[in-house]
Amino acid sequence: MDTLFDQGLHEASAAYESRDYRLAFKRYRRLALQGSVPAQRWVALMLDYGEGVTRDQVLAARWYRTAAEQGDAQSQNNLGVDYAIGEGVGKDMAEAARWFRRAAQQGHAYAQSHLGKLYELGEGVPRDWRRAVHWYRLAALQGRGEAAARLLPPSSAE
Repeated sequence: MDTLFDQGLHEASAAYESRDYRLAFKRYRRLALQGSVPAQRWVALMLDYGEGVTRDQVLAARWYRTAAEQGDAQSQNNLGVDYAIGEGVGKDMAEAARWFRRAAQQGHAYAQSHLGKLYELGEGVPRDWRRAVHWYRLAALQGRGEAAARLLPPSSAE
């Protein structure tokens, strides 16, 4: 089955790279319905951005959740973003933190940075600077400049 998924993902990716977004979406969707987690993420992304299909953020969030529940860190992060801004789902900072944490624990740098900010601001989680620093440091070690900048003391504008 993995070989068929790999071949199908290759064909869908080739269609996407050639900017045939309708065909790419059709191929990714077929694989997503068969259980391919990477294809589920791609379906969500294409729905989220309206590539090859009418933009539908509610359906995108559903596909992100499908992949996220199977452990896909990128989908977990994207679902966290959706909850943080209320896009495709109701705004819920605690739920955003939950999905960011799941992705962050897998080493997803963006999720680590997002989770650090939630701890810094006390949004969806108790305010906790030590935890914020922990997640910011992990993200900064992976090159996330915005996380590294949060670790610096504020500059005085004199």
